[in-house]
Amino acid sequence: MEATDAKPGDRRKAPQVSRCECRMGAKAERLTANARIPRRYEHCSLESFHTDTMGANRSLDSARLAAGRFVEEYPVETTGLLLIGPVGVGKTHLAVGVIRELIQQKGIPCLFYDYRELLKEIQNSYNASVSATELSILRPVFEAEVLVLDELGAIKPSDWVWDTVSHILNTRYNDKRTTIITTNYPDEAEAPEGLDANRRAARPLTLGDRIGERMRSRLHEMCRVVKMEGSDFRQRVQSANFR
Repeated sequence: MEATDAKPGDRRKAPQVSRCECRMGAKAERLTANARIPRRYEHCSLESFHTDTMGANRSLDSARLAAGRFVEEYPVETTGLLLIGPVGVGKTHLAVGVIRELIQQKGIPCLFYDYRELLKEIQNSYNASVSATELSILRPVFEAEVLVLDELGAIKPSDWVWDTVSHILNTRYNDKRTTIITTNYPDEAEAPEGLDANRRAARPLTLGDRIGERMRSRLHEMCRVVKMEGSDFRQRVQSANFR
């Protein structure tokens, strides 16, 4: 739809064009469909992230503010978010809320991937009977303007896992693309090599243990760390959205 202040015959003023709201709505719908947000989290938004229902919790309030600030500042500020906390505090809810706001407010293409599902899809591509190739799976992950990688570290580490996650994170780092990551593992270094087996077994696993210290360090260059603390919301509150 066009709107202009110019009078008939006055060519000195170029017409001002405003985008039709219905076209913007259609674009948002298309971007949302392409974002691969799981049905379980389709209801999630920043507005519905109510920390008061979980009890007074300063860390969750701060996390909600950090998520809102990220949306406001993007794309002037492109540093991602590393959401860290135990199961059920709302990390995935917050991450999905961020990309929904980016899509609806700013028309930013976003992509959601569960870490375990992504690695499984890549492994399946090695099967000769599967038409998808590793590159066809990884290309949208590499190229997404904003990527949510949910549950980082949830797969038991192996050389292949470490190589794959390094490939993904390094590619996005080098291309200066924004990544939002959630993880249940504390942001601490991996166990020292000299630690004996008994002490290693008794020590809680950390993010460094699951993805390697080199990649944990890389994440600190890519993301702003946001720590979330609290009890498991899904166990404390009966909600149809989590059944």
